[in-house]
Amino acid sequence: MTLIRPPPGRLQSVLLTLTLALAPSAYALDGPQIHIESRSAIHDTDPHSAVTVTHALTLSIANIAAWSATEIISAVRQAAQILAQCGIRTQRAELLLIAVPDSHRDFHTPRSRELARVLALPRPTLYFVADTRQTPAFDAEAIGRGNSRNRPELTDTVWIARGTRDLGIVIAHELAHVLMDSGTHNFTAGNLMNETTALQNTELTAAQCTLIKTTGERNGLLHSVN
Repeated sequence: MTLIRPPPGRLQSVLLTLTLALAPSAYALDGPQIHIESRSAIHDTDPHSAVTVTHALTLSIANIAAWSATEIISAVRQAAQILAQCGIRTQRAELLLIAVPDSHRDFHTPRSRELARVLALPRPTLYFVADTRQTPAFDAEAIGRGNSRNRPELTDTVWIARGTRDLGIVIAHELAHVLMDSGTHNFTAGNLMNETTALQNTELTAAQCTLIKTTGERNGLLHSVN
């Protein structure tokens, strides 16, 4: 099962609050060097939702293609607001600017597996890449437990190509795929998990919220706050 969503246009991504304290370091990857150039915290991701908070989400965000930090932060805040309807608070996240060789700037399973293995970031992880070299080509791909058996290094990650539209909605959509560990879409008008990304598609049903929280907690991606 492939947890990917074909976009009507280019899909977009999301980032959250950064709060890790790893020192920048270099890694050898097939000769070229990979290193963390900077890290920063994204604040004000709590949307102050009227829904009672039951679970907390922590995100790792890897910017490997020089995306605009402003664009990422804005989209992460929007995604946090969407997921808040399920009682999920984006508690913290780390935004890392990663220097990589040109060979690793696009999403491509062989190289992306190497990159994810070297970085070994806490999950779930959002990767903001330059483009995709996958076939078929999608602008955003979510990889859960069910579609990572042959590429375990990519488990619980989302890969987003530059140019993705409706970025905050895309991030929330792809994170929901990972948290539910399901590639299922919902074609009800206005539902976040509709196959088509659109500004009006932001709602989640009670059953979807339950699946997101129970599966996400079981897989260690969400933590109960009760």
